[in-house]
Amino acid sequence: MADDSFHLTPLDVRRTEFPGALRGYDKSRVDDFRERAADELERLTRINHDLESKAKGFYEQLRAFRERDKALNEALVSAQQLRADTREQAVREAQLVLREARADGDRILEAAKGEVRRLAEEIEALERSRRAYLAQLRTMVARQLAELDAIPEPALASALSALAPASPSSPASPASGPGGASGSGVAPRRAATNGLDEEADSADDEGLADSPPARPSTQTPTWLESLQGE
Repeated sequence: MADDSFHLTPLDVRRTEFPGALRGYDKSRVDDFRERAADELERLTRINHDLESKAKGFYEQLRAFRERDKALNEALVSAQQLRADTREQAVREAQLVLREARADGDRILEAAKGEVRRLAEEIEALERSRRAYLAQLRTMVARQLAELDAIPEPALASALSALAPASPSSPASPASGPGGASGSGVAPRRAATNGLDEEADSADDEGLADSPPARPSTQTPTWLESLQGE
């Protein structure tokens, strides 16, 4: 059994002396072996020191690698946690943006519906105004046609001739007939002429100035038919 407290060095081998004995070993050969053993111990000691130095370096590297691995693991865990936090934040922001977009879309849709309702009400009001205007225009035209139908043919012809501009070269001929040259016969024609002028001006104000005056007839004019067809 080897003693752990016993340490043999090359110097110990060289300094160890063996006492002489009867029929002992050859001293020269013992010294030679002792020298070679000391050299071998020195070589093994150097190798052991080198191996210990390398083992110490390897141990330091291993410790550094372990620390680096620990740091990498911590960084990986932090990165995973950061990725999870970033993902959750992105999901929350996306949901917030989606809710805001939906709210904006609902507001825009409600505003568009309100605008459509307002335009529909305006169109309906304009349609009512148009119908009322056409009804008034039909009434006015019917009244004027009735008044024209009530005027006698000679009076209407006299009124139309009075509305026409007189030629400068032709002198005005005195009126003759059963009604006389002056008096009550001329005044009704002028009154009728003035009435026709006022009705023509009224027709001009209502946008009907492009329709020339015509003799009353039983046939309904085409523009009246177009008005009645509205």
